[in-house]
Amino acid sequence: MSETFDAKALLATLPELPGVYRMLDAGDNVLYVGKAKSLKKRVASYFRDSHPSPRIALMVAQIARVETTVTRSEAEALLLENNLIKRLAPRYNILFRDDKSYPYIVLTRDEFPRLGFHRGGTDRRADYFGPYPSSLAVRDSLYLLQKMFRLRTCENSVFSNRSRPCLLYQIKRCSGPCVGLIAPEAYAQDVQMASMFLQGRQQEVIGRLTAAMEQAAEQLAFELAAVYRDQIQSLRHVQEKQYVESGKGEDVDILAAVEEGGMLCVNLAMVRGGRHLGDKAQFPSNAADSSPDEALAAFMHQHYSSHPIPARIYLNRPLPDHEVADALSELAGRQVPVVEPRLTMQRVWVEMAEQNARLAIAARRTTLSLQGKRLEALIEALGLENDAGKEARIECFDISHTQGESPVASCVVYQGDGMRKSEYRRFNIQDIQPGDDYAAIRQAVLRRYEKVASGEGVAPTLILIDGGKGQVSSAAAALDELGLSHLPMLGVAKGEARKPGLETLIFPDGREPLQLPPEHPALHLIQEVRDEAHRFAVSGHRAQRGKTRKTSRLEEIGGIGPKRRKALISHFGGLQGIAGAGVDQLSAVPGISRELAEKIYAALH
Repeated sequence: MSETFDAKALLATLPELPGVYRMLDAGDNVLYVGKAKSLKKRVASYFRDSHPSPRIALMVAQIARVETTVTRSEAEALLLENNLIKRLAPRYNILFRDDKSYPYIVLTRDEFPRLGFHRGGTDRRADYFGPYPSSLAVRDSLYLLQKMFRLRTCENSVFSNRSRPCLLYQIKRCSGPCVGLIAPEAYAQDVQMASMFLQGRQQEVIGRLTAAMEQAAEQLAFELAAVYRDQIQSLRHVQEKQYVESGKGEDVDILAAVEEGGMLCVNLAMVRGGRHLGDKAQFPSNAADSSPDEALAAFMHQHYSSHPIPARIYLNRPLPDHEVADALSELAGRQVPVVEPRLTMQRVWVEMAEQNARLAIAARRTTLSLQGKRLEALIEALGLENDAGKEARIECFDISHTQGESPVASCVVYQGDGMRKSEYRRFNIQDIQPGDDYAAIRQAVLRRYEKVASGEGVAPTLILIDGGKGQVSSAAAALDELGLSHLPMLGVAKGEARKPGLETLIFPDGREPLQLPPEHPALHLIQEVRDEAHRFAVSGHRAQRGKTRKTSRLEEIGGIGPKRRKALISHFGGLQGIAGAGVDQLSAVPGISRELAEKIYAALH
C-alpha cells in the first residue's frame, strides 16, 4: 500500500450501499474492479491484517487510491462492473474472453417464417432460441428441424424472387412455401410445432402429430398420414439419440470449475428445453494463484451480465459468493437458484462438465507444450534473442487482389499459446499501381507500425512477410523510414509448385536464404502463421471486391443514389437478382419509379 494512502480515512467516507469500486496504483493504473452489495463492508475486507490470497496481498500493497460509484441496485453494480472490466482489463481481475457470439436459432415472424442460424444483435420481429454452446450444436438442431418440419431457411431476398422450388424441396427439407406448395395455415402449424420442440415440449408435439396421423388415416389420406408418421419417428429418434435428457423441458446451465497442475478451467454446459446441447471450456487470464472458487465467481459475474440467465444454475462446488446469486436474481427479475446437484440426472450433468473440463485442460497443456517447442525451435533457427521466450510475438503480412482489383493487406498476430484474432488487422490499399505488391506491402507496414514508432503500439518479436526478395526489401525500407530497422524480419517465399515444405526463408540483411527441412517444427509454426495471414487477406479481399462489384454498375446509372442502391440490393439480394428482375419487379421497390425501373433494366441488359 502506498505510504500516502490512508485506508481508515477512505472507509470512513464509504456508504453501506451497492456499487462498484476501482483500486488504482500510484501511476493511476487500474489494478482491480469489483462490485459490492455494501461498498463499506467489501472494501474494508481488503485492509485487514492478513489475506488468504498472496495475489490479493500483492495488489493491496500497490493501492494508492480507491474510486467508488454508487448504484441503485446490486444488478446495476454487476453490469457496471462487467463493463469496466471489459474496457480496462485490470491486472488483478480474473478475465474471461468476452464471447458475445454465442449462436442462436431464430424463427422470424414473416408470413412464412424463416428458420435460421443467428449470431449478434436481436430483432423484436423474430423469436430466438438458445444460446447454444457451439455453431455445431445449432446446425445439428437446424438439420433435425428441417427434416421434421420442413421450414424454409432461405433469406427473404431469395424467397421472394423464386419461380420454382430449390433443391431443399427436392430432398424433403423444405415444404416449398416460396411457390405456394403448402398452404399458409399448414405452414403455420409446422412453425408452431418447431417452436414447441425448441421449448422442450417434445411429448406434446408427438401427441399432436399422433392425433393428426390418426385423423388423416381415418380420412384415407394415407400420404399425409405417412408424413406425420415420419415426423413422429424422427422425434422418437432424437429422444433416443439424446444421451442426457431431463424429463422437464427446462433451461439449465451447469458450471464446473476445475484446477489441475496450476491450470484453471471453467466449463459451461447448456441444457435447453430439457436437451443437453454440449459444453464450452473457458480458460481465464490473470488467474495466477487464483482458486477455482474465485474463477467460478468471476465467470458468473462476467458471463451473465451479457448473456441470458437460465432458470437454474448447477455448480460442481459450493457457491463461493452468495452475493452472486442475489445479483443474478435481481438482474433476471426472478429467483435464480444457484445450487449443487441433488438428483441423479443433475449429478450426471455436473460430472460430465467436470470430466470435460479436465479433458480440456489436458488438451490445452498438450497444445501449449507443442507451441512452446515450435517457438523454441524458431528462436534457435533464426538466432533470435533467447529472452523472447513464450511471450514472443510474431506478426505476418500478406496481400490479396484479383489482377490488381481491390487489394487488401492482412496482418495477423501469433503470441503465447496461439493466434490472437482480436489483434488482427486489415488494410485497404489505396493510391498504388494495380498489381504492385511491393508498394502494397510497403503501405501496409508503414500503416501498421507508425504507432509503434511513436511509442504507442506493441513491437513484434518477429515480422513475417509472405513473399520473396522484392516484398521483403519493400517492407524493410518501410521499417527503416520509421526508424524500426532493428525489428527482426523474415520473408517466406513459396517453393517450387508452391508445395508446402519447400519454402525458402529470405533475410532483409542480405544473408543467404535458409531452407528448413519439411519436418522442422520451426517451419511448421511459420507455415501456420503464414497460412492464417493468407486466409485473412483473401477473405477481406473477397468482401471488398464483392462490395465493389455489387454497387459499381448501379453507381453508373443516373438517379441511383446510396439509399436507392441499398434498397435494390436488399430487395433482390445482389446485382444478379437485380439484373434478373423485370421492369414491374424493379418498380415495386420503394423509391423506384416506373421510368427509373426502365432505365435500370436497360442499363443491365
